[in-house]
Amino acid sequence: MRFRSAVLCAAMVALAGCAVPGANRPDASPEEVAAARYRHDGPPAITLYTMVNNRSDAGAHSSLMINAPSQRVVFDPAGSVRAKNVPEVGDVLYGITPDVAEFYGRAHARETYRVRIQRIEVPAEVAERALQLAQASGPVAEAQCTVATSGLLKQLPGFEGISSTWFPVRLADQLAKYPGVTEQVLRENDADDKQIAIAEYEARITAAGPGGRNRSGDQDSQ
Repeated sequence: MRFRSAVLCAAMVALAGCAVPGANRPDASPEEVAAARYRHDGPPAITLYTMVNNRSDAGAHSSLMINAPSQRVVFDPAGSVRAKNVPEVGDVLYGITPDVAEFYGRAHARETYRVRIQRIEVPAEVAERALQLAQASGPVAEAQCTVATSGLLKQLPGFEGISSTWFPVRLADQLAKYPGVTEQVLRENDADDKQIAIAEYEARITAAGPGGRNRSGDQDSQ
């Protein structure tokens, strides 16, 4: 029992990257969510993001972009990348345009972390089910990002073989075994503080003014 408790404690410490600095911000209003809604014209798909420490190769965070026919969102349980122009309700980020999707991935990639990005196309009904499960999950407790993400995936038709896990890399390795998964790794040399990337993005959006967000999906492969 003591050994299991120690392992669980170590896992929670290792996954501290799932914690949100100054979390508990209020949910966006229904009007804000509706105004930001974005439908991507690509095929229905789910994309798993796994943030990996460059020094230890340990996973630090898991999240899921869901491209459903109705809209595209990011399920970012207990995540730490938030922007003023991206409405959030219960750890679901709305309005995931190509510009926002690029910002989201690049904000996580920095000198200390790389981002493993795995995408798999799914039937429309599976993508919509993933969206519903994300919206029903509510705010996720700190350090439980991968538990929440793996728990969502294993409820989807065709992904019942996914095992619940605390460890981001283990989840990514499980998904890699599914046929049709494409994978890329995003690396950047930005400073370790991702709040700098967030501030720079928000400044760019503010300078662009109304309509500055890219709402076209024509050139977006994600």
